[in-house]
Amino acid sequence: MNIEHGEQLAVREKIHMADHGVRIVIVDDHPLVREGLKQLLAGQTEFELAGEASDAAQARQAIAQLLPDIAVLALTLGADDGMELVRWIRLQHPSIRIMVLSMQDEALYAERLLRMGISAYVMKSAAEADFLNALRKVARGQRHLSAEMSERLLSKAVRGQLTSGDDDPVTALTERELEVFKLIGGGVSTRQISEQLVLSMKTVDAHRRHMREKLNLRTTSELVRYAAQWVSSQPSKEAVTTE
Repeated sequence: MNIEHGEQLAVREKIHMADHGVRIVIVDDHPLVREGLKQLLAGQTEFELAGEASDAAQARQAIAQLLPDIAVLALTLGADDGMELVRWIRLQHPSIRIMVLSMQDEALYAERLLRMGISAYVMKSAAEADFLNALRKVARGQRHLSAEMSERLLSKAVRGQLTSGDDDPVTALTERELEVFKLIGGGVSTRQISEQLVLSMKTVDAHRRHMREKLNLRTTSELVRYAAQWVSSQPSKEAVTTE
């Protein structure tokens, strides 16, 4: 792309946003979350809801057809991995800005996703005003992290723990796999994990198998030891606690 053509695209994008508001696609597998976000956006004149999706397949179709300005998406999408959806958007539609909604107060994910090119990482528990502030920053082409997450990433940088790439094999885990991994590292049994995360025992076992493959571990015992060592090496706020 030459400079002149790039400038023309940027001008068209600004005109598009000014004429129609910032167009947003919401991707979340929980209908109540989508409905809440839709109601929140309905009261904001600068934003326009272009569409919504409940899984990765619907999201790809909606994004490809609607070409929104911003995709607001959850990392956990039922059986789908939101991380893979982020990769697809960055590859296929790099001009679309991405705001990730997560239930995980996890610096590991924020760091990894920022390297992938997202614009904002926001907790689902964030106040409405904080969510809208983040969305407005993303619309202006800025990045957003909560003050708490920024401080945690800064602390990791000071300690020399930020990764320059996928140096930590744990970064290969999906968000749900990381939840299970941390609980395993905290000594939580399969049955307790099943109850706490509202997953079937079969699903938890499948996550264990996938984690062993990704971490190149042969047995469940190796996985338990690895998880325990990883959890104990994390700052206290990130360490898992068992009930």
